Amino acid sequence: MKKNLTIIQMNDTHGYLDSHWELFWDGAFAHYKKAGGYARIASYLKKVRNEKNNHVLFLDGGDTFHGTHPVVNSKGEILIDLLNDLKVDAMSAHWDFAYGPKQLNHILSKLNYPLLAINCYDKETDELAYDPYIIKDINGLKVAIIGIAANIIDKVMPKHFSEGLYFTLGNHELPNIIKEVKEQDVDLVLVLSHLGFPQEVKLAQEVPGIDILLSAHTHNRIYEPIQVDDTIIIQSGCHGSFLGHLDLVIEDKKIIEYRHHLQVLDETVEEDIKMKKKVIDCLSHPSINYDEVLGKTNTDLNRNTILESTMDNFLLSAMIDQTGADIAFSNGWRYGAPIPKGAITRNDLWNIIPVNPNLETVILSGQELWDMMEENFTRTFAHDAYEQMGGYVKRGMGINLYFKIENPPGKRIQQFFVGGSLIDKEKEYNVVFVTTQGVPSKYGHTRIKTDINAIDSLENYLKRHKAIDAELKGSIVAV
Repeated sequence: MKKNLTIIQMNDTHGYLDSHWELFWDGAFAHYKKAGGYARIASYLKKVRNEKNNHVLFLDGGDTFHGTHPVVNSKGEILIDLLNDLKVDAMSAHWDFAYGPKQLNHILSKLNYPLLAINCYDKETDELAYDPYIIKDINGLKVAIIGIAANIIDKVMPKHFSEGLYFTLGNHELPNIIKEVKEQDVDLVLVLSHLGFPQEVKLAQEVPGIDILLSAHTHNRIYEPIQVDDTIIIQSGCHGSFLGHLDLVIEDKKIIEYRHHLQVLDETVEEDIKMKKKVIDCLSHPSINYDEVLGKTNTDLNRNTILESTMDNFLLSAMIDQTGADIAFSNGWRYGAPIPKGAITRNDLWNIIPVNPNLETVILSGQELWDMMEENFTRTFAHDAYEQMGGYVKRGMGINLYFKIENPPGKRIQQFFVGGSLIDKEKEYNVVFVTTQGVPSKYGHTRIKTDINAIDSLENYLKRHKAIDAELKGSIVAV
């Protein structure tokens, strides 16, 4: 007998409760329009649930409890009531560990749905820290939902993220888990993963028995599902600006028909009134004046490009301006809603860098700069998808670096300039950075944490310059 099931995917919302600017490509140009917000998510879910007689699974790929100042300031707790209202069925995780596992577990104790992870272990016991799967009965269908958390949490993220835990890829555990759920006579095997799209494609190639794989982490806007053997893979952008909508027809434990669309949550989607009131209430008691205009930008600021971004050029310029360093580095963050040309508010600054770390300085030799960037390219562009461990390429200023993406590890850099001159591997350079992802602790000497934080450096820069220009400068170029 044929059965219908609808799956709605949310991933990488990064704490964006309300409508915000989002970048869309239009031929050779980028344009910006307002999108996202929990009120639109709630509205769309209500519509679909009514249309589909509640034969709906709503799943969250993670990167939920971090990314904007109100969320970071509350250590994620501001979202609990909103997410419970959305009636999520399960989630996976990555930046959700940003406040440490104890705080995440505190949040989970108040949610009405679980975090699932077959690859997160307690260091002391080697036991799984979270349930590996759940089985839901929807419209007479038994659906196994198997979770995989980001495997990089204990490898490239700050140490407190993974206190007491360690993470694997989950590729060795998954076949046995699939076997276990199939022994329970399930109709559909769904994997909810935060490994990243390249890793998840490889996973689907290696592990048979996955019917649906909900991908996350890499902010892919997948407009048409990817099919790998018998596995259907989707991913649905970021910032809550999109939802993945997948309609399935299932018969005798097989998907015999499916339809998918990537739903853009722009202003054509009405906001749910009750959820909008809750969002406004969450945001109505700020400790700072988010709406204060601090300056303007002559450049559209975004993080939608992998080698260099206009948003980080603003941040890096402010860091160099504040410290007088030769070079500046920030992490290759993907999250952060765009700021179109025009006014810059305090809220915009917090969206650029919500953790607001202190600027740090360090002395790096030319050889260390070279080695650090080769390592970063490997983590971003490794030929083996399982070895990719980064976001985008580390953002840099004060350098011009030319590299071959396709070359072997350690052999990608062609030429490297600092301040317009060829790098001297014996020379030492003054570097300013934010977070250990900017400059890992194994590189350099004389690390000094300054008493100026990132937000203050951005504000100070705007006071001095009023209107900023942050166009792409060719700091890192693939050749």
